[in-house]
Amino acid sequence: MSRPVRDPAALLSTGPQSQHTGIVVSPHVRASQAGISILERGGNAIDAAIAVDAVLSVVAPDTCGPGGDLFALIHEPGSLVPTALNASGRAGSGISADELRDAGYGEIPYRSPWSITVPGCVDGWESLVDRYAKFSLAECLAPAISIAREGFNVSLELASSLDVLTDLIAEQGSSRSMYPAGEPARVGTQIARTDLADTLEAIASGGREAFYCGNVGTEITTATQGAVTPDDLEVAQAEWVSPASIDIFDTTAWTIGANTQGYLTLATLWIFEHLDPPKDANDPLFHHLLIEAYRSVAWERGIYVSEPATAPVTNDELLNVDRLSVRAASIDRSRATRWPMPVSAPGGTAYLTARDGSGMGVSFIQSNFAGIGSGLSAGETGVFLHNRGAGFNLIPGHPNEYTPGNRPLHTLSPTLWTKGTGLELLLGTRGGDQQPQFLAQYAAHHFHAGACTDDSQMEPRWNMEQPRPGTDSALRIEPRFNPKTRAALESMGHDIEDAAAWEPGWGPISAIDVGGEMKGSADPRISTSAALHT
Repeated sequence: MSRPVRDPAALLSTGPQSQHTGIVVSPHVRASQAGISILERGGNAIDAAIAVDAVLSVVAPDTCGPGGDLFALIHEPGSLVPTALNASGRAGSGISADELRDAGYGEIPYRSPWSITVPGCVDGWESLVDRYAKFSLAECLAPAISIAREGFNVSLELASSLDVLTDLIAEQGSSRSMYPAGEPARVGTQIARTDLADTLEAIASGGREAFYCGNVGTEITTATQGAVTPDDLEVAQAEWVSPASIDIFDTTAWTIGANTQGYLTLATLWIFEHLDPPKDANDPLFHHLLIEAYRSVAWERGIYVSEPATAPVTNDELLNVDRLSVRAASIDRSRATRWPMPVSAPGGTAYLTARDGSGMGVSFIQSNFAGIGSGLSAGETGVFLHNRGAGFNLIPGHPNEYTPGNRPLHTLSPTLWTKGTGLELLLGTRGGDQQPQFLAQYAAHHFHAGACTDDSQMEPRWNMEQPRPGTDSALRIEPRFNPKTRAALESMGHDIEDAAAWEPGWGPISAIDVGGEMKGSADPRISTSAALHT
């Protein structure tokens, strides 16, 4: 894919938005339309976000769904501190790390019954409705139920995923509608997912009890071969937590703390800002310093990110400016430093954001992890089960060792930016462990280089999806970079390979700029992305 599916400018916005107050940005136009409909009927940003997420679970099951986890940051008008929801599920009690090691495993099998933790999404929906929503959960789920039952056209992205996933999921009970006549549904084909519609209707009428303690729960226990027990499913997974934050670019940046890697975005940008980078994003030094700022902290993720109760350091310690100053001082402005590098983790995720007329905004991310997740569905319920348990390890005594009741290291990294009590920016993306890379690039262009919301989306991106183990800086870039910038980075010691001109896996970033032009922006790298407004 050498170019965006559509003209990038057509994806970014729907025209001047300064007069609009309700904005929804998501990876799929059907989902964004559902969110806008909720806002126009009097719902708030939380109602809209749940509706968008539920529709995404129907039309983009290769990214998210009720079988995955959820995180959210919510800004309330006049509040200095956003609220944060961690609805990531815990490891089941039906198997232990010792049993897995005794069975000969050195790590959690990536797509297996033992990589499935309790899904946190439905508990997250209920917690958000209970605390914030104007509408009932049934009203929020209604658009998704209608689309699932009546049918929708398969997108390019979903068709491509189904083709790749055929050997993994085609025989699963929840896959039949997506593999008509045994073949993956093609682009433009209309399919209905009545199995998922039935499940969403059960959740709409019966809440978490219908999901965790009903047919889906029974099928989860079966799919995990008893690793997740009925008792595990009775425990609510959602928890309101304190967000992590740091002051950057004359704003306060917020994210979810451990058990997520969200701190890497904030740490990267603090280090970058304190290296006195040039304002000109065409200057190779701008990119070199941003790359090195990320590399200086990314290598440590596996050491520090785990279940908060077992984490070796706190969120405040991870973002301590004295600690980050030491990393900044270790960066060579002329050469790539030899840092250890993290192990890459793929991801299947949907990030969305909404802002309503009252000024409430939500940064919302939901995921199945490795695309469709574990590759196992909860029977014929339409629910595919995530594999977030693969984020654990089997190292005895490690803070992130598989432990019943603990939550694994998570890649999901939503952000929310404020100035005093005012909301400035809602920003997030999918992309596994690449998320802090993409978010740091967008934020550096937006806040430091002064790029507008749309231009920040258009800037070419780099990533370290497969960094060399050990030390060296190995990048893939969108070749729209200025050739002089590329040559300069290579002379500084960065090994560079070309990706697609508009790499579809490097996003989609969704953003709502509130502090400046009051505008939503969708990512041109995905054909279905849409920023809509009331």
